[in-house]
Amino acid sequence: MADQPRKVLDEDRFRLLVEAVVDYAIYMIDPQGIVTSWNAGARRFKGYQEAEILGAHFSCFYTPEDCRAGLPQRALDTALAEGRFEGEGWRVRKDGTRFWCHVVIDPIRDAQGQLLGYAKITRDLTERKIAEEILKQSEQQFRLLVQSVTDYAIYMLDPNGRVSSWNLGAQRIKGYSPEEIIGAHFSRFYTEQDRAAGEPAKALEAATREGRFEKQGWRVRKDGTQFQAHVIIDPIRSDTGELLGFAKVTRDISEALQAQKELEIAREALFQSQKLHAIGQLSGGIAHDFNNLLTVILGNLELARKRTGDDPKLARLLDNAVLGAERGVSLTQRMLAFARRQELKTEPVALAQLVRNLSGLLRSSLGPQVTILADLPEGLPTVQADVNQLELALLNLATNARDAMPGGGTLELRAELCDGRQASGLALPHERYVRLCVIDDGEGMDEQTMACAADPFFTTKGVGKGTGLGLSMVHGLAEQLGGRLILSSRPGQGTRAELWLPLATQALRVAPARDSEAAAAPQPLCILVVDDDSLVLSSTTLLLEDLGHRVLCAMSGAQALQCFQEHPAIDLMITDLAMPVMDGGQLASAVRQLRPHLPIVLASGYAQRLEGLAAVLPRVSKPYTQLQLVEVLAHALAGFKDGATDAASAPTTG
Repeated sequence: MADQPRKVLDEDRFRLLVEAVVDYAIYMIDPQGIVTSWNAGARRFKGYQEAEILGAHFSCFYTPEDCRAGLPQRALDTALAEGRFEGEGWRVRKDGTRFWCHVVIDPIRDAQGQLLGYAKITRDLTERKIAEEILKQSEQQFRLLVQSVTDYAIYMLDPNGRVSSWNLGAQRIKGYSPEEIIGAHFSRFYTEQDRAAGEPAKALEAATREGRFEKQGWRVRKDGTQFQAHVIIDPIRSDTGELLGFAKVTRDISEALQAQKELEIAREALFQSQKLHAIGQLSGGIAHDFNNLLTVILGNLELARKRTGDDPKLARLLDNAVLGAERGVSLTQRMLAFARRQELKTEPVALAQLVRNLSGLLRSSLGPQVTILADLPEGLPTVQADVNQLELALLNLATNARDAMPGGGTLELRAELCDGRQASGLALPHERYVRLCVIDDGEGMDEQTMACAADPFFTTKGVGKGTGLGLSMVHGLAEQLGGRLILSSRPGQGTRAELWLPLATQALRVAPARDSEAAAAPQPLCILVVDDDSLVLSSTTLLLEDLGHRVLCAMSGAQALQCFQEHPAIDLMITDLAMPVMDGGQLASAVRQLRPHLPIVLASGYAQRLEGLAAVLPRVSKPYTQLQLVEVLAHALAGFKDGATDAASAPTTG
């Protein structure tokens, strides 16, 4: 009898324990599935009070679709047949909301094995289910994202390096379909040289050891073509650190590398262009100042020569000084040609005739060891060029060729009609050109020398044997004419210089003879000379006074305008173009407002772009001689006498 109260006490304790559980729904159902007990956990997440649910069939917790499918009875049958039922699924609360749960059903039997009912334990796993669904959705989205990427090859390798997944990017870049490549070893993407060097294995070893492998290199497509690739390999490990495989990302960077290469070439070309422009600016400025000095030197030598009398020794000294100054003029012309600032007198030129006229000078300059071959068809169209400058350019090219053939050789001159688009890599402004080629079989140049060949002051000749302005002068002339100088050479294989010259815009015609009366010395005038260089001003004054003219001087535009107020009898003005504050063009416009019919002559040390009135005024180039001053004064006066004010009636003298 003592055991009976203890048994009742144990049952009460067990009932209290079950009743106190709130995280699990623990309840009993009879053999027919009727609920016979209900704990606090069942009330918490199923929503029914004990009085509401006792006596109800447990199928009320199932969804309508599960009820129609007979799942409640199938669960009881499984528990009865197998001794236990366990599963997960959606269930329904009292308020109609659904939750995901884990269910265990155990049959309860008495000592004789008679079925008394079922013990049912339900756990709410909704939060875990939602997290799993989110994770599943995220994995699916990531899988779709990876599969949709076409710019990157993204795929998996097993620990041995065999391909286990394959996205669209891999298919596009490497050319294999998933069926062709999954299961194959990834080393087939490497070149034969890399495979022989063990690069695939080294890549996986580095990724395993360092946690990441990254490199650029050549890879091979299915069709055998190669491409530059950027590769990243990351090891994939389990939570326990076990190596599961590798994630591999490959990007085709061939186009990016090509674009980078082209950008570097463009940057280098821009740098060279800026360098040449800066040197051209410097050369032009130096030549301008040098021309001013030569104007002074030649002017004073010319006046001194008139006063030497019959002393032959003094005359020879002056003549030598003039020859030296004229060499200086030639040097400044080369500098201005490079800077594209020399005054060009372009006209239609027949190249075959020009070369014939120059042949004697070429033979004497090159010497008997150089054989000259000329192939210039007579039917070639004329080109637009300055005859003197073009002859000088040909002489420069021929002299360079001679120096490259110290033991003698052959110099070939060719010319042919070309389309401007044939000049590879160059944007020429005209459609049609004549390509004049000067070809020698001399020593040639390496790439480093070729890169500097047309730079000013660069020379491979000995000290005192070259100015380094020959090719730069030819380059500047070609650019100023709207053409190009193209050089090609290899050591030991000679040099080819191509001078691309634009076709003439008008037919070749004989220039009319100058009117001797127009060039005659004018009557004494009152001339205003304007120049910011005092030496040039003094030299020009002496030259004009020697001709019998009265000269007034001004060193700026403001002083010149003041002279017109103080000296109304001024007959003509000669003004320098390049002056500070007010240049010659601006001064001419201001004077024309005061004196509409005053003849004006512009003097310049180099060619420059002129606009408005300055573009149609007669000009004289520095350094000028006394005869050139006489000619430009006569034409300026003749132009106003005839009522003309344009440059055609008063051409440039230089």
